Amino acid sequence: MGNCVGFSARIDATLSTSSEASKLPRSSLAPSTINIPSYSSKSSVHSLPTPRSEAEILSSPNVKPFSFNELRNATRNFRPDSLLGEGGFGYVFKGWIDENTLTAAKPGSGLVIAVKKLKPEGFQGHKEWLTEVNYLGQLHHENLVKLIGYCSEGDNRLLVYEFMPRGSLENHLFRRGPQPLTWATRIKVAVGAARGLSVLHDAKHHIIYRDFKASNILLDGEFNAKLSDFGLAKAGPTGDKTHVSTQVMGTQGYAAPEYVATGRLTSKSDVYSFGVVLLELLSGRRAVDKAKVGVEQNLVDWAKPYLGDKRKLFRIMDTKLEGQYPQKAAYTAATIALQCLNREPKLRPNMAEVLSTLEELQSLKSASRPIKGGNRTSFDHVSMPPMKHQNSPRNVTPSASPLPSHLRSPRVR
Repeated sequence: MGNCVGFSARIDATLSTSSEASKLPRSSLAPSTINIPSYSSKSSVHSLPTPRSEAEILSSPNVKPFSFNELRNATRNFRPDSLLGEGGFGYVFKGWIDENTLTAAKPGSGLVIAVKKLKPEGFQGHKEWLTEVNYLGQLHHENLVKLIGYCSEGDNRLLVYEFMPRGSLENHLFRRGPQPLTWATRIKVAVGAARGLSVLHDAKHHIIYRDFKASNILLDGEFNAKLSDFGLAKAGPTGDKTHVSTQVMGTQGYAAPEYVATGRLTSKSDVYSFGVVLLELLSGRRAVDKAKVGVEQNLVDWAKPYLGDKRKLFRIMDTKLEGQYPQKAAYTAATIALQCLNREPKLRPNMAEVLSTLEELQSLKSASRPIKGGNRTSFDHVSMPPMKHQNSPRNVTPSASPLPSHLRSPRVR
């Protein structure tokens, strides 16, 4: 992973060395047991300390240093039937630990955890592993996954998280088996994910997530969304100062145009990626699908012409919804996506604005009554209360858009 302008040289330097913390006595890293914090909607990210050395990161009192043997026992020796999934980082296993002592517990008892085991691929994997410990060891928010602890023993690098029983958003949108997400659940997921990104962008040290995609949005039992996988995250000065990277930002289909062209990133690049995920929620299609033909292979290119047109929007809506969504709310969400997908970063809304509009959309109790018409189902839609208007640096001609002025978009041709 390439260096990123604005991020402290100190942490980059320590990340590029061998693990100095692994040489320390276990007792010097952290207490043998910790209390698992119960996070509220209030975030503690505003008090992030300055970048730290590897030893300082791993000695955090907020995360527990597990031995490899403890995690082997907790996951029943990493048995195949404990495997939850596999990603570029490594394998994820289900395990159990005692809620008080955090020691291995019998399957089915105690606290359920997810243990991510890093593939032994050398320096880059360790650097991303340490970055994850650094951020999630300090970031406490209900829409960010909880990091319970880690293991750094010999060549073994593992991370221990809270268990998310519903898995990833990717599984629910694109894989066969799970019941299709309802409209209300999709908006709930969008709100939770937007809140997580907003917290990162509003933090004192201005964190750019850089890997926002459906597979990194995890869902708890109530479909509350939490961001995971902070290995590519970068912190820098507050504001929209540019960061430069030579590492591909997540999956290519989610990458902002400015990154693809120049390798330059700002928080608005995260906003673009959010727009792609919101479009996936609306359409039920992947950002990139090679099984499609022509322009349909790229979701953004295919869907953009329909997002600003109320009469044509139904053409991109997920057929698994079977028309069960309020038409006006769908248009509002589509317009938000269109603004986030603006090719010019400065013209995209910030995540606080996106979150505010989505929260108002979620609060609407608009029961829709289907009306059969032509070859599709349309809906009566309940009038939406006026959105809060915020000052915008741009002059936008008033239109019939239900969005506040800063989120309105000219008609896409």
